[in-house]
Amino acid sequence: MKIEKIIYADNAATTKLDIEAFEAMKLFLLESYANASQPYSFSRATKQAIKEARELIARCINAEPDEIYFTSGGTESDNWAIKGIAFNDLSHKAIITSNIEHHAILNSCKQVEKFGVPVAYLSANNEAIITLEILEQYITPQTKLVSIMMANNEVGSIQPVKELSSLAHYNGALFHTDAVQAVGHIPVDVKKLGVDLLSASAHKFNGPKGVGFLYIKKGTNIIAHENGGQQEYALRAGTENVAAIVGMAIALNNNCKQLVYNSEHITKIEKHFLSLLAKNNIDFIVNGSKAHVPGNISLSIRNADGEMLLHRLDILNIMVSTGAACDSKNTQISHVLKAINLPEEYAKGTIRVSFGKDNSLQDAELIANSIKQILT
Repeated sequence: MKIEKIIYADNAATTKLDIEAFEAMKLFLLESYANASQPYSFSRATKQAIKEARELIARCINAEPDEIYFTSGGTESDNWAIKGIAFNDLSHKAIITSNIEHHAILNSCKQVEKFGVPVAYLSANNEAIITLEILEQYITPQTKLVSIMMANNEVGSIQPVKELSSLAHYNGALFHTDAVQAVGHIPVDVKKLGVDLLSASAHKFNGPKGVGFLYIKKGTNIIAHENGGQQEYALRAGTENVAAIVGMAIALNNNCKQLVYNSEHITKIEKHFLSLLAKNNIDFIVNGSKAHVPGNISLSIRNADGEMLLHRLDILNIMVSTGAACDSKNTQISHVLKAINLPEEYAKGTIRVSFGKDNSLQDAELIANSIKQILT
């Protein structure tokens, strides 16, 4: 039976816009719409808004305001981190990343390889974790950058970034983390983590789409992403998307203020959902590590068809994913599931159910019962 309302359980793909962020954005779309680079008084409000947004985001991740660089989102931030470091000098020192990264990292690394920069791809273990031991095997004094995501987008596993970063620095390398799935959902403190670069995307934490930021630690040598004007300290030229920047800052601040409450709420929903599946005698595996982003559940059901499940749930007004949203047109087993050596009889039946702060226990019950209904 079709459910009356839409049950949205794909928050790892994108999230609902924070209403306070939306209201704040309207001012800079309809009234204070001046180009912040202009010298006249009408631009003062937009200049001040960008300054305050930068300060607010910096406080949320314990950075300095001038270490926050606004971008169009996580993909641009990842591209800038990889290529900006790789092409900063012509020494062709190596980059290390992993085989479970987002394609924004993997494809950026493939691009720099074409220019002679060596790249090593570390293998994750069966919990989708990059261990210190595997990094130790590959890192050398010739390594210029290590890039390991903070939380995996498909299975939610949280990486030991602090320890990996420390090892990278011990060997003279910089450390970047793609924190797109982490920022606004788990504590992120760039000073405690010891990272040199960190990527984030607003639409993952209830901000608007098309905006994000790259944290660049002071003293990190990186080439400009865009050449042109003096925006973003002359490293990322182009007229600022003021409304989106303002919305991103407010959404992140609101999520950070409610981090503990949201985490407890979502974890309760997740546990309820998994217990119902077990009670329904469904043969499933939860992929990834126990240390994962709350609510990000990669669920593999034995001898099921993940694509079929997605479409049947869609008919019932339930929105989930088959894996990474960026691979939604690809019905093959994802690179992450292959990397963790998931048996084929489970891998083909994989869906990602990602609960958010707006979900409820009733949502979990409806999804679990609908899965049972479809499979029987």
